[in-house]
Amino acid sequence: MGENPVKSMSTTINEEPQSLAPARGLAAALDWAVTSHRRAAALLLAFALLAFLPGFFQIPAVDRDEARFAQATKQMLESGDYIDIRFQDEVRYKKPVGIYWLQAAAVKAGGAIGVSEARTTIWLYRLPSLFGAIGAVLATYWAALAFVSRRSALLAGLMMASAVLLGVEARLAKTDAALLFASVVAMGAMARVYLSARRAPDKPIGWRDPIVLWTALAFGVLLKGPVILMFVGLTALALSILDRSGRWIWSLRPFAGLAWLILLVLPWFIAIIAKSGDSFFVQALGHDMLDKVTSGQEAHGAPPGYYFLLFWVTFWPGSVLAGLAAPMVWRVRKEPGAQFLLAWLIPSWLVFEAVMTKLPHYVLPLYPAIAILMAGIIEKGGLAKKRWMVRGTVGWFLFPAIISIAVVVIFVMFSRDLGIAAWPSAGVAVILGLFAWWLYEVDGAERALLRGMMASVFVAITVYAVTFPLLPMLFPSALIAKEIRASGCKVAHVASTFAYQEPSLVFIAGTDTRFTDAAGAAEFLRQGSCHFALIDPRSERSFVQRADAIGLRYVLSQRIEGFNISIGKPAVLTLFRSMETP
Repeated sequence: MGENPVKSMSTTINEEPQSLAPARGLAAALDWAVTSHRRAAALLLAFALLAFLPGFFQIPAVDRDEARFAQATKQMLESGDYIDIRFQDEVRYKKPVGIYWLQAAAVKAGGAIGVSEARTTIWLYRLPSLFGAIGAVLATYWAALAFVSRRSALLAGLMMASAVLLGVEARLAKTDAALLFASVVAMGAMARVYLSARRAPDKPIGWRDPIVLWTALAFGVLLKGPVILMFVGLTALALSILDRSGRWIWSLRPFAGLAWLILLVLPWFIAIIAKSGDSFFVQALGHDMLDKVTSGQEAHGAPPGYYFLLFWVTFWPGSVLAGLAAPMVWRVRKEPGAQFLLAWLIPSWLVFEAVMTKLPHYVLPLYPAIAILMAGIIEKGGLAKKRWMVRGTVGWFLFPAIISIAVVVIFVMFSRDLGIAAWPSAGVAVILGLFAWWLYEVDGAERALLRGMMASVFVAITVYAVTFPLLPMLFPSALIAKEIRASGCKVAHVASTFAYQEPSLVFIAGTDTRFTDAAGAAEFLRQGSCHFALIDPRSERSFVQRADAIGLRYVLSQRIEGFNISIGKPAVLTLFRSMETP
């Protein structure tokens, strides 16, 4: 019989293609980092930056949530009012103020160090998300040390840094990456208290971990309201039921901790109530939270099982091993560490599956529990050996292969070329994924996963650093802003018909951007020469008729063709400029 091609391929690591050098480097770095916490933190920081920075500075404001958050923060900076939250003239009371304060601080810091036009520089608003994502990676390592060895804790942190979903959230100016950081810190602190109480019931537990827990909870409440309390509360409840005792909860110092939490969050809540009355709670709790529970808010409804299916993509490359790890997780489910991690994961996951409104990032704070569980099982060599399950590791190859094909298709659709600039990084991602799959049984789970992690980095480079920047038509508001800046107007005023009323246009063009009908756009242009109107094709005739009727002098500035990714439809707009004297 002929020689096994997989074994012959792996006879020596030096025979691997040069494209696998990044994976070999990460493996060597892991061996180096396990010798101290400082080295571990350095490796996690370096890998997180490598995973999160591609495209971070180049991608324009993304509709719709990111642009809404950034615009509300920009209005705080413009008005000097850091209590009220508004998007143009409408109150925005869906979330508390925490993320807006963080974004405002980042923009002010950017302006102080000389970033030009800081208030319209979207990457400054993304800094809290970037820092939150990096903090979550480091916090996952810290939390994991309560359960597993330093090597496994490092592997858990790397799994989070390479996860597709966290890579997305690290690049968006919204709440979820920062909330993840707060959640992991809170759960890590609670885990230390619980495990200490289980292992040494008579040993006193100090104040350090409870203070960390309640401070993290306060931070999370200011970011996104009470959802972080659900993670902690359901975990504590599940553990108390499983142990048939909740005595350990007293070690969390619940009364003193709750008082500390209230002390931290109450000042802003008092201030917003003084300004808005009960409007904040009506919108945040009634219109936002309860609507999400009872209906598919903003067309984001989905049946139970949605997050389970999405997990295999959003937690890639770590998700590839989840099926193999499941049997071992079941066997160790009654061990204190595994019991805590499952109590962290399962109750809240079931709640999210039951809630009508579903968005991929809702379950992100539960992913560190999965990462820690899997990392511990990988180190123990406890993955399932069944052949049909091992074949599932083809996911390391399939994901970058599908992404690479999709990138070519997108380039053909939007720019009529093959996107050759994206091929090198996409090719490296595919090769790394291919070898992660082929050599899994030979080199083991850890080495294969490290290859998958480096494949994830090159997928990020392909998508965020190459594809998006080379396809500006995916960001029509940026194209519009470019044309307006070319006009030479120091202060431009923009109106758009209702066919295009994306928040990114308000963020880029200015808070006074108006959305109106064709006749209203013609009237708007009468106000001065630096006034611009965006007219969609169906409204052009009405616009021209009204402009002629009022004797408006105007000029067609540019026709803009793009694709509105928030609704999945082309955006074709004509930009008119007024020739009226102010």
